[in-house]
Amino acid sequence: MENEDKKSLILVVVNKGSTDLVMNAARKAGSKGGTITVARGTGNPEVAKFYGLAIQPEKELVFIVVDAKIKDDVMKHIYDEAGLDTQGQGIIISLPILDAVGFEPLEEYDEEKM
Repeated sequence: MENEDKKSLILVVVNKGSTDLVMNAARKAGSKGGTITVARGTGNPEVAKFYGLAIQPEKELVFIVVDAKIKDDVMKHIYDEAGLDTQGQGIIISLPILDAVGFEPLEEYDEEKM
């Protein structure tokens, strides 16, 4: 990947049913879309008691690929809308994408591919 084309993967883990909060916030910050999958958490009951949280085992994961230059803004928007202090109780991490195959600039897409 060229230096100016650096991408980051933002991974968000939220309570089931909270992915709209994540995607709406991400879009406000410039993200184009994401991939959602279902997951099941195996939280430690002692952590729930210590922090006073009700940990739900049903989770959803949102994978969002963004230009590295907007990563921090996207993460902040997501945290404000779906972070730990919200109904989503989300946690957010990011990873640099060092190599990737299959990404095309949006201008190369036509209506038939979408």
